[in-house]
Amino acid sequence: MRSVKICLNLLFKRCLSINKSSIHYAKQQPRNLKGKSKSSQEWLTRQLSDPYVEKAHMMNYRCRSAFKLLEIDDKYHLMQPGYTVIDCGAAPGSWTQVAVERTNANGKQEKKPLGSVISIDLLHFHAVPGAVIYGGMDFTSAVAQQRLKESLAGRRVNCVLSDMAPNATGVRMLDQESITNLCYEVLRFALAMSGPDANLVVKVWDNGDVPKLEKTMLQHYEKVKRVKPRASRGDSAEHFLVARGFRGT
Repeated sequence: MRSVKICLNLLFKRCLSINKSSIHYAKQQPRNLKGKSKSSQEWLTRQLSDPYVEKAHMMNYRCRSAFKLLEIDDKYHLMQPGYTVIDCGAAPGSWTQVAVERTNANGKQEKKPLGSVISIDLLHFHAVPGAVIYGGMDFTSAVAQQRLKESLAGRRVNCVLSDMAPNATGVRMLDQESITNLCYEVLRFALAMSGPDANLVVKVWDNGDVPKLEKTMLQHYEKVKRVKPRASRGDSAEHFLVARGFRGT
């Protein structure tokens, strides 16, 4: 009888632990959707069911886009301790966080070279320890680019990152043209400020002008690869052009 009671007790505890586990991992459902547009409701639902959103919270990244850069850098080794990195369109700062970690700009990797990260965005965003932040500045303006050059103080850049995208108008052709123009702005800056063997990452929305942009980048870099990280949502048209091995102009 005693052995039967012990078995039943163990079975009960096991069932209880399974129930607790299922409650813990159950998908969260968005609340307070009343009055919100359909697109807002879909965005909230998608955010709550997105594993990268939860992972970003757990790893203290400001948003899920950090995992796009982490995956790209893990594969192509664009940054390393001691590198100087420019992050364009940096808000809210998740790519800057990754760049600071990978270049050792925060000095946390003992006995490794100290890197430098300079970030800029049209929006203001909170400071990232180890990075120089320029918020409220338009990267495409001459004033902003001059400020970046002054911050470099004669140093050459090892990697230029751009997760920039224009505010969508809803007109596909105009939006594609706008983001392509941003890519060319970043490319021109990179060509002027990069050192030998430097790298470049720019975000594009897939369109007919991308092959031309790739061809232009190949004139100045050893390799150019079109990449869609796993963290990039499947229904998104975004890709990243990864250029490695700057050869000069």
